[in-house]
Amino acid sequence: MPAAGRPVLGFVTWDRDDPTGGNVYNRALIAELRTLGIDVRLQTLAGPWPDGDASTHLALARALRATPASLVDGIVACGSADVVAAAVEAGHVVTIVLHLPLSDELGIEPARRQRYALLESRAVHAASGVLCSSRWAAAELNSRYGRGDVGIAVPGVTPADVARGSQDFGPPRLLSLATLTPTKDQLTLIRALAQLADLSWTADLVGSDRADPGYAGQVRTEIAEAGLAERIMVPGALVGQPLDQKWQAADLLVLMSRVETYGLVVTEALARGIPAIVSAGTGAVEALQEGATTAETPGTAVPAADPDGLAAVLRSWLTEPVLRHSWRQAALALRDTLPRWQQTAEAVLAYLNRPPKPPSNQTGLPPAQPPTPRPAPRR
Repeated sequence: MPAAGRPVLGFVTWDRDDPTGGNVYNRALIAELRTLGIDVRLQTLAGPWPDGDASTHLALARALRATPASLVDGIVACGSADVVAAAVEAGHVVTIVLHLPLSDELGIEPARRQRYALLESRAVHAASGVLCSSRWAAAELNSRYGRGDVGIAVPGVTPADVARGSQDFGPPRLLSLATLTPTKDQLTLIRALAQLADLSWTADLVGSDRADPGYAGQVRTEIAEAGLAERIMVPGALVGQPLDQKWQAADLLVLMSRVETYGLVVTEALARGIPAIVSAGTGAVEALQEGATTAETPGTAVPAADPDGLAAVLRSWLTEPVLRHSWRQAALALRDTLPRWQQTAEAVLAYLNRPPKPPSNQTGLPPAQPPTPRPAPRR
């Protein structure tokens, strides 16, 4: 039983445990909220989310009624606008944790995309609040749905050892860490690498192949047809020690998502002193610049879906030791400036306890403590 008087907060999400950025965020946030004294009641709901039916919507309604206030993963909430609206009308505080707008996922038919956009708009307006992971995402939601009070809780990082990289043990090693989907766009990386067969390198494309098996098959087919099967590995989703080994061997992260609200994997790379190449015009640029205080950036951004442009940047990185050293040193300098998960949890609590009109504490949760000061970057 929870201690008397301990604040209670529901957290409702789906029952997938793939190591996606959203799932990593949810687990880390829950753990940190509990460390701060919040009794987080986690409920994972089965169902074909974001699609649902009467039984899944009933399960969500029961979950929202179970606590006075709840955080709800966007993939559940944004497909269930009527359930969210009914819970709020009944006096419950429902805050959506929106990792990626449903209608932004590539590879879905237009009619389905339009339906998702409509449901998402209704859910965003019906909810008590909406949290996202970057300033870029908050501005996008305000522009798209006209909701100007979106909260920002930037993903934290867990301190990690500096990656060894390839060093003298082999050719430079590239890492892509993302679910194999058209949205994450591993094909652009493969097509860029096909232009660099004359140079020495290897690559790991790590990520779940369950979300879109057809696209995952296309990734493997293009690698084979390019004659790169001995140089590009596609091991599927990895966690624990196998994933740590990939991180330790990496010299450069490449994240070519067509859409990205932040890119937790980018700051995970920076925490290990690994620079990154990301897609321009996405929230991943914000992640790449997180904590930067000088003109030196630990990597660069290139236009999305541009294999020629990516190939040119990769060729420069592979052939110019000064550039590689500069990016590496910039990444190392940022390691101690990156936000921690405690700051993420404090930002969430601050948003949940923002003064309503008239002022009162709707959630019954303790006010967030001032954010933990960031140490000065190492020189």
